[in-house]
Amino acid sequence: MSLFSNLLNLHLGNKPREDFFTEIVAYFLSLNNDILLDWLKHHSIIGDDNYSSIKISTQQEHQALAIHTEDSRLDIVIELSTGLSTDVIFIESKIGAKDGNNALKKYADILSNLPNVRHRILIYITRDYDPKEEIKTLAFNLEPKVIFYQLRWHQFYARLQQHSTDILVQEILTFMRNNRMSHTNQFSSVDLLTMVNYNKTLHLMESTLNDEVQHEFKQAFGGVIKGAASRTQWKWDERYIIYTHFSPSTWDLWCGLGYFGLNPSNLTDYPYLGIFLQVSHRFGQRSKIIESMQKIINDKPNLWTPSNLKVLPAWSGIFYRKSLQDFLSEENHISAIKLFFQESIKELKTVQEQYFDFPWKGVSIEATIEGDKEEYPDTSLSSIV
Repeated sequence: MSLFSNLLNLHLGNKPREDFFTEIVAYFLSLNNDILLDWLKHHSIIGDDNYSSIKISTQQEHQALAIHTEDSRLDIVIELSTGLSTDVIFIESKIGAKDGNNALKKYADILSNLPNVRHRILIYITRDYDPKEEIKTLAFNLEPKVIFYQLRWHQFYARLQQHSTDILVQEILTFMRNNRMSHTNQFSSVDLLTMVNYNKTLHLMESTLNDEVQHEFKQAFGGVIKGAASRTQWKWDERYIIYTHFSPSTWDLWCGLGYFGLNPSNLTDYPYLGIFLQVSHRFGQRSKIIESMQKIINDKPNLWTPSNLKVLPAWSGIFYRKSLQDFLSEENHISAIKLFFQESIKELKTVQEQYFDFPWKGVSIEATIEGDKEEYPDTSLSSIV
């Protein structure tokens, strides 16, 4: 996981990914004006003007115009000055959400009303497809006119890769990959292999987490969540698991069994298999749970791996795991992995009884969860240290 992802995980409550990433990008571009200008020129947003001053600000507040009902807060504002004239660029950045409350229209109005500006430019940059042709026409018809550009974050990612020797760039690229912002409009050879083998891979994983293993999981922990949520976990958190949580309505204490790290940044890395127990920073008995987890790590350092046990606020946990690579020499992969999953269940049940003075009762529901990633606890494999 990137440094930025780790820092974001320390944030209480819902993670402000968009604002967080906005600050990262703005800071990077303020340090690297040449990369900023190159990016803007590449998309024909600016010409070859010799700018003597570049100012970048974030979360800039603008008082509502007479035609607006509320004030506006702009993600990024860039002021480019030649000494004789000034060009102003507003950037609205989106990762998961889409433009709401006619924000782009308001930003175009504000740009058009700025005094002493030569070129007025509005950029809407998104991870997902969100066409805004109507804004382009509306902005151009303002007086003074505003030029609207629509970009995608994967384009920025591709441009940034040209500077991948820079440490800060490497961290930004990793963060973007972790948040599905690096997707291009071309299928790679790896993509094609994934496409044609998807059903086979899914079937193999399902075979190792079938009714027999699920039954043992439920017997050990009192419940198992079934249904579409396992595939949703794969989509959002790069894991394919069966799981349960130990309170009726929250994820504050939960465990999951299955495959983790299904989208490594390095294609030579292998996913991990195993069982994970995790507690949130909100859990009322967190300190007792963490104390017990630390005892397990101290007593069984060769069996259990810690994750953020000394970090607050953060999701913290312990992982009983092996690399998928460890099973490839087995004659029957399915049988070997199922045996390990059964071993993992028994091991967690053993430490539960020996180390935790807490009544665990798993939840069993039919899940059709298709929500945003942030509704789930973060157990991306690289957070385990």
